[in-house]
Amino acid sequence: MKNAFLPGLIIGLLSGVWLFIMRVLGYTNFSNDTVAPIEFVSILIPVIGLYFGVKSYREVEMKGKMTFLEGLVHSFKILIAGGVIVVFLGIVYINYIDYSTNFRDFSGRIFAALLIGVISAFAVTLILMSQSKDAE
Repeated sequence: MKNAFLPGLIIGLLSGVWLFIMRVLGYTNFSNDTVAPIEFVSILIPVIGLYFGVKSYREVEMKGKMTFLEGLVHSFKILIAGGVIVVFLGIVYINYIDYSTNFRDFSGRIFAALLIGVISAFAVTLILMSQSKDAE
């Protein structure tokens, strides 16, 4: 878990900072079902973080050889670490920064982020995996 914590920390902190950036830009109301186009930029945070985290894991820990399952497990470790941090920052944001945000509405955004993270984990793992160990 140690090698997944740093990429997860980076993803979590950048995602939390993104909440505050969106507030500064004036996108504070999460209660409507519309999504501003600038919000889609936030998808890059977990994708790039996962890519570099799994790539580092493959090169350093796995000596350049990584199966799909190994990469997927490591991706999920990174996402769990990042998710814990961003949920904590989200709760701080709701309770102390933007009182108008409903937790139920905000949790819908967090669930969407979870789905994006899982899809990103599969994609990054497929891109970075080497041949299976049985094929060698």
